[in-house]
Amino acid sequence: MSSRPQIRNRFVLIGDIALIIVSVLGSFALRLDVSELPFYFPAALTMCAVALLVKIPVYYSFGLYRRLWVYASTSELRLITVAVTAASVLTSGVMLLLINFRLLQPGMPRSALGIDWLLSLVLIGGSRFALRILAEQNTVSRAGNTKRVLIIGAGDEGALVVRELQKSSQLNLIPVGFLDDDSAKQKHQIYGVSVIGKVNNIAEVLDNQHVDEVIIAIPSAPGSIIRLVNDACRQKGISSRTMPGMYELIGGKVSVNRLREVDITDLLRREPVTIDDHLVGSILGGKRIMVTGAGGSIGREICRQIARWSPAELVLLGHGENSIFESLLELNEDFPSLSIHPVIADVRDASRIEEMFKLHQPQVVFHAAAHKHVPLMEANVEEAITNNVLGTRNIVGTANRYGVERLVLISTDKAVRPVSIMGATKRLAEMIVLDTAQCTKRAYSVVRFGNVLGSRGSVVPKFKNQIARGGPVTITHPEMYRYFMTIPEAVHLVLQAASMGKGGEVFMLNMGQQVRILDLAEDLIKLSGLEPHRDIEITFTGIRPGEKLREDLWEEGMQFEPTQHSEIFRAVEEEKVDGDSLARAIEQLAQSALHSETDSLIRQLNDFLPSGSVRSTPPPDMTSVV
Repeated sequence: MSSRPQIRNRFVLIGDIALIIVSVLGSFALRLDVSELPFYFPAALTMCAVALLVKIPVYYSFGLYRRLWVYASTSELRLITVAVTAASVLTSGVMLLLINFRLLQPGMPRSALGIDWLLSLVLIGGSRFALRILAEQNTVSRAGNTKRVLIIGAGDEGALVVRELQKSSQLNLIPVGFLDDDSAKQKHQIYGVSVIGKVNNIAEVLDNQHVDEVIIAIPSAPGSIIRLVNDACRQKGISSRTMPGMYELIGGKVSVNRLREVDITDLLRREPVTIDDHLVGSILGGKRIMVTGAGGSIGREICRQIARWSPAELVLLGHGENSIFESLLELNEDFPSLSIHPVIADVRDASRIEEMFKLHQPQVVFHAAAHKHVPLMEANVEEAITNNVLGTRNIVGTANRYGVERLVLISTDKAVRPVSIMGATKRLAEMIVLDTAQCTKRAYSVVRFGNVLGSRGSVVPKFKNQIARGGPVTITHPEMYRYFMTIPEAVHLVLQAASMGKGGEVFMLNMGQQVRILDLAEDLIKLSGLEPHRDIEITFTGIRPGEKLREDLWEEGMQFEPTQHSEIFRAVEEEKVDGDSLARAIEQLAQSALHSETDSLIRQLNDFLPSGSVRSTPPPDMTSVV
């Protein structure tokens, strides 16, 4: 691994001694005529001695000999300016005292003191930045196996990437140009690298510039831009990497170390939307917050984004000890000052939940704990009932007893006109929350959205495993469509919806257009460097019980209206829930689940949810995914 040459600071010190003498003598030479120099030479020597005795200790106290100057930046430039100015002021003060006490010959030019300051600033600052320039030139000349990199995006992030590539010799990457759609930036340079065209010109640029790699440095880029760049690179056999999207960067920093391969989430990425920071901060900042299912993919992201708002306390409640431990490690690393309490508990254990609410007294609860795998819940009806329904009853009931101010249930589009066990149980969970909100007038609400990419048990990891094994990729039906959103996007909007809840609302996130699962599979195969239907076979297994070809986001006849946020909708009329009927139905379900009466559970779900049509036949194939 190559590295930058380091100049020991003892040599920098020796250089400064020489430069201080040069600066003093130079100030006299610039101020006086040649004929006057011999007369004032003793004064110049005295000033050299004073400058050496004063400036070197001052430079040392400011840390000018404790830095690696090959990495100098604007902050070092400010430090040099302050250190040189302080040293020159002290030197001038000593010289003026010597003049006043007539320890120097009269008539010494006082303006030489100001000239000395200017020369010192130029020489001391210039010498250090010369070290950096030499180091960068040395890096370029020694890197024989460097790759030529094209940067997509000439904004702040693109400039940061170029700067880090120029500083980090071990990366062996040389930026050769930017592509940016901003006409004002065309043919301009950033850190010596030119903007050589627009993104649409990428195919031509890849041919003309002999590019080895492309880096997409636009965190806000929509999926259409990522797809355009990635397709062009794939056709040319050139690797491409990207920065995480804006939602992924929440709470983190833009860095070249965060560059990664283009993923399916990037191809489906939408343009980022802003949230009302003041509104979200008012419900999270300084609050005691509990997240159930905190070890899951959604729950963990909720915790990560909540942590940005500096809650007084964050309780991670989950059933899986390993997943909670991983969430804890990640949050402790990113937010070391945050008070975090990991709790291993099952939401079905009412006494344990009661104990945790009593201990931590949460003010805000995000309920994300749930069984969500549709085929598995078709075969494990009792588990779906006890976890998704009875577990929600425990959480909401306990939250109500302990005066929780705000509760948000993370729900799903499968709760609308449910045809699956999972969807039906989530529909009942929604009704529990809405009924409690009606009775208590507290800010308990439901946020409903579709599939999230990359969550555990979801389509993408399954497809990737099938591709890695050489196929086939199994899909239930060629016309199967689903709504998709990335996890960070969904959680970003969940927090905004939570801040708008007054009590009893059903919020729906704008999921965009439904994506055909076949197209998703083909994109993943292409991202793996293979060709669908040639290198990897795609087979269709047939629709399974509990599945629809297309999902719904709201009940038939229900009207949704926009909120103050363009990507969040709310039911126009609050859904009225008969609390007594709901309580009786849940108690009947609990008894049937206790005795494993599957047929009775199915019948009760269909009776209580007339808009649903739940089937009970176990799926014949659980390996294919939607």
